[in-house]
Amino acid sequence: MHKRETTKIVLVTVGILAVIVINAWILSSREPDILDVPETEQASEPVPDFASYDDVNERKRAFFSYLRPEVEKQNEYLLSLRHYIQTLQRKQTAGEGLSEDDEKRLAWLRKEYKVNPDVSADTAISRLLARVDILPVELVLVQAANESAWGTSRFAQEGYNFFGLWCFREGCGFVPQRRSSGADHEVAKFDNLSRATYTYMRNINRHKAYSDLRTIRSRMRVNQLPVTGQALAEGLINYSQRGAAYVEELQAMIQFNKRFMKNDSAD
Repeated sequence: MHKRETTKIVLVTVGILAVIVINAWILSSREPDILDVPETEQASEPVPDFASYDDVNERKRAFFSYLRPEVEKQNEYLLSLRHYIQTLQRKQTAGEGLSEDDEKRLAWLRKEYKVNPDVSADTAISRLLARVDILPVELVLVQAANESAWGTSRFAQEGYNFFGLWCFREGCGFVPQRRSSGADHEVAKFDNLSRATYTYMRNINRHKAYSDLRTIRSRMRVNQLPVTGQALAEGLINYSQRGAAYVEELQAMIQFNKRFMKNDSAD
């Protein structure tokens, strides 16, 4: 009797392990979905100690070299989403209708980019095209430098937060030392650089505070002009309490640091 019970337990255990292995194989072998947020190879590696650089120019080059691949990866992802949304628009225009998979993905995009779920598919697609688009690499890099003191802040070093992003759930991040009395926000902490950069770019692309930036970008698209950091910086006036002075500082940083943002190390 005991032997039978033992055999039964062994068989059940083996069966469960087999299911786990098969499911793991299916998940690992499937083609990535277009909605899967990408991660770079270095995303979970410790943040470099940028404070250890005595030479300011070398620190800048190291900082930009560290962040650039991530920003470019997330921009590639945004472009892939944008192209997909344009495909949905073409289907609608041609009267083809959307497949079940398309409807599910569109529902996810509505939620992710805060598009009213009650508006028509045509309206949702139009609004998504204004929100799902790239942010110029140079703008993201100098904003990260500005918000993280060139990567030396504890929020960047310990939580990959180079962008001063807040969260509003207790324990979601770091409690700021200078938080005002009665305030309940924390400075967000992320598991890796990819998730932090994705969240920052999504915030710019969907929050009502940055609608001016999206309007500027949409006009540049319509007029077939390059989407530049200098132009889009004008739409970040609400990112800081400093307002116009903050925008001017970002624009000056882009201009001054162009040589350090190059892929090579030449002056």
